[in-house]
Order: sequence, then structure tokens, then C-alpha cells
Amino acid sequence: MNIYVGNLPKPISEDKVRTLFEQYGQVAEIKLIKDQYSGELRGFGFVEMPNRAEALSAIEKLNGALMEDNRLVVNQARPREARSSGRQHGGFRGSRFGSW
Repeated sequence: MNIYVGNLPKPISEDKVRTLFEQYGQVAEIKLIKDQYSGELRGFGFVEMPNRAEALSAIEKLNGALMEDNRLVVNQARPREARSSGRQHGGFRGSRFGSW
């Protein structure tokens, strides 16, 4: 099961997140999300736990738990939605400024 983990302290390592979740069962993968420009952690990530019962236990126990003064948000991850490139709907194209 893929688990969303939010409100992580910015200076956090995958090892710390793994240790936290391994208290509840096997962890297959940890993915901490970084800003694509600065490379800094964005304060959230995903934990993959293969056993559903263990994953649900981790969610129940860790949602709202404190980690270095941050109250974690832990829940089942939702499927990723398709994102538009923004070129068709944003920017100056089609606006009152005309096209370039």
C-alpha cells in the first residue's frame, strides 16, 4: 500500500522515515519529494508497505504523531492526477495581450 506522509521536518532522511515506519511492518520503498529547482525537501513523501494490515496500522498510529515538533499527516496515498503543461490554459496566450 502506498502511504502519503506530510508535514515532515525539512532536514529529514529516508533512514529516519524508514525507521519510523518499520515499527509497524516491512517497508519496501521510501520516496521523499524534493523541489525540482532547489533540490530541497518539500516536507512530504511516500512510503510503500507491501502488507495492507501493517500499512493500515502505521497510518492509524502515525497520523498526528509528533516528529521533531511537526505533527505528521499520514494517510493512504491517492492516485496521481494528470497535470496539464499549463501552456494551453496559462501564460499570455489567448489573453488580452494577444499571441507572441
